[in-house]
Amino acid sequence: MKTPRPQPAQSVTTPRTISRVVPDPTALKALAHPVRLRMLGMLRVDGPATATQLAVRLGLNSGATSYHLRQLAQYGFIEEAPHTSRRDRWWRASHELTSVPASEVEGETLDLDLAFNQAILSLQVGQMQQALEEYAELPAEWRKASTASDIIIPMTAEQAEALTKRLTDIILEAMRVAPPLGELAPPDMVPFSIMLHAFPYPGRLPHREGDDEP
Repeated sequence: MKTPRPQPAQSVTTPRTISRVVPDPTALKALAHPVRLRMLGMLRVDGPATATQLAVRLGLNSGATSYHLRQLAQYGFIEEAPHTSRRDRWWRASHELTSVPASEVEGETLDLDLAFNQAILSLQVGQMQQALEEYAELPAEWRKASTASDIIIPMTAEQAEALTKRLTDIILEAMRVAPPLGELAPPDMVPFSIMLHAFPYPGRLPHREGDDEP
């Protein structure tokens, strides 16, 4: 099976629009699965692929892979990619980003928010571990560009929200002037992963009413 050759990325001179999806609770529940999260990430970073190709990379059988792809397609996370092959079905990511606003309600919606964030965290921890294992072999310039920082600042909730929004805006600004993911980038460019975790220091805020220990 021949993988389609990616087209060279065009130089971005003006900021472009970042395509994103804001899933509803049903779609978010379908996405909160470790295999589907990995598949979606692979299609975004590496471009279109078939179920067979993804199965090899994930160590799964093609039947299971096809099932997860159908679930992603059903909720609009991926779509069929144009291809000359009539035998193989190629898939591509429909968006570059998934946006999940913090839940402001209680009950099932909050539980779903927590489940999704747990799935994301597990995936990110695995990626960070792999990055650490590869760190010593990186070229010096990429070691200098990498960091694992831990900074704690006393803040109000309003100040913390403003800071996380500002940091996110800076990251998205850099993304808008970069080539789209999945395209063949210039030789000195590779996908650069930035994970933003921001939260009150554990154990410093009282539990919600009803959550106290008996």
